[in-house]
Amino acid sequence: MPQIRPITDLRNTTEISELCHAKREPLFITKNGYGDLVVMSIETYEEMIDIARTDAAISEAEKEYAADGLLLDAREALSSLRRKHVE
Repeated sequence: MPQIRPITDLRNTTEISELCHAKREPLFITKNGYGDLVVMSIETYEEMIDIARTDAAISEAEKEYAADGLLLDAREALSSLRRKHVE
């Protein structure tokens, strides 16, 4: 369940930091009862960015396949890359 805190709780930075690291999920900050900020640990942020990059790469591959229907054999592709970059 998401953690939601009022903006006044940001005065206690140590507690906010501990919450973000312990829960490993974003902490939602409200101002006057409405969503205002999201605070998270660097680890959580980097994990979210990695997932977004992976999702984008998969989406791009799916679009390429839908456009031309071409599939490459993994062994052949890896062998070609090795010859090109290692040898």
